Amino acid sequence: MSGRKNLFITLGVVLAASLIAASVTAWLVSCHYSRHSFELLNAVCGKAAAQQPETVKTLMSALKEYTEENQKSVFESDALSEWGYQVSDFSGANYERICLSAAVGFSAGFFLFLFTFSYRNKVENSRIKALTDYLAQVNSGKALIFSSFGEDDFSKLEDEIYKTVTFLCQTREQAVQAKKGFAENLSNIAHQIKTPITAMSLSVQKMKAGFDGKALEQAQKQLSRLSYLQEALLVLSQLDAGTLPLKKEETDVYTLLVLASDNLQEMSSDYGVSIDIPEQGEITITSDMDWTMEAVMNLMKNCMEHNKGGKVHCSYAQNPLYTEILVWDEGAGFATKDIPHLFERFYRGENASEGGIGIGLALAKEIIERQNGTIRAGNRQKGGAFFEIRFYSH
Repeated sequence: MSGRKNLFITLGVVLAASLIAASVTAWLVSCHYSRHSFELLNAVCGKAAAQQPETVKTLMSALKEYTEENQKSVFESDALSEWGYQVSDFSGANYERICLSAAVGFSAGFFLFLFTFSYRNKVENSRIKALTDYLAQVNSGKALIFSSFGEDDFSKLEDEIYKTVTFLCQTREQAVQAKKGFAENLSNIAHQIKTPITAMSLSVQKMKAGFDGKALEQAQKQLSRLSYLQEALLVLSQLDAGTLPLKKEETDVYTLLVLASDNLQEMSSDYGVSIDIPEQGEITITSDMDWTMEAVMNLMKNCMEHNKGGKVHCSYAQNPLYTEILVWDEGAGFATKDIPHLFERFYRGENASEGGIGIGLALAKEIIERQNGTIRAGNRQKGGAFFEIRFYSH
């Protein structure tokens, strides 16, 4: 339909131009005939007046009657026909000249139409070829930035093709990155599983040689490590797939921090660490209570591991834009080179605790960001590491 529509538009433009040209030609021809008639009448009247002066009054009376728009009464007498003259006798060379002009005008209009039609087809074919070549480059993986050829009927199609190709390229890049990430995750998982399995194998061999309480304790620790790894990987896979249900309910921040601290009492006792949570009024956030608490627990664990015998501090505040939760310790802080990588999966920093997997901070980041929040980490000027969580209101 688009091609037929363009054809009709072209024909309409050419027809309109032809009508305008025909009107101008008709006006020019009319002027020419008026001039020719005036010269012919002038010659006849001049000749008659020269040969018979007494006819001047008669001629002037006839001319006056004709010029006062009384041509009908004048045309009733066909004197020239009675005298044996015809129209062709007065046309002469003018008739041939008019026919030649008409033929030239018709030929010029016809060739103008052919030129316009062929030029438009040539432009359309050129644009179609350019779009086809671009799609061929896309299919061969050599797509370049599409250069615009200006505003025409193909511009909208060109824009849509470019948007589609850009989207497909981005999707392809994301798929490639996802594939690389999947391969890296598999490699990291295999490495993480290999370590506890090796330790358990050694413990089993020691127990076979003779009962060893330390070997049994080591095996239990590695089993706990494998269990945590399995649960964390399952949660991360659900977060990646968007299948982990996260509730949206009003959660009191103080209650959230206290419950997280209570769940870490055994660990805090082992490390000799106390957790300070001052009550700072009723402040709520919209989040999933259980999973947000899991994220906060991972941050507290990290602070405990690097602050044995010290204290972990928590605080919270709210403004019209976001609710902020801070967790910090009094330890040595993070190594500067580790800070950009702290939330990467399976990353273990320079001062990582023995037996750590490197997945707790990554899990906390995923849970918080899925609930319209952000998290960052760094070192305090007074010493120690800190974690800053922000849950945005909108």
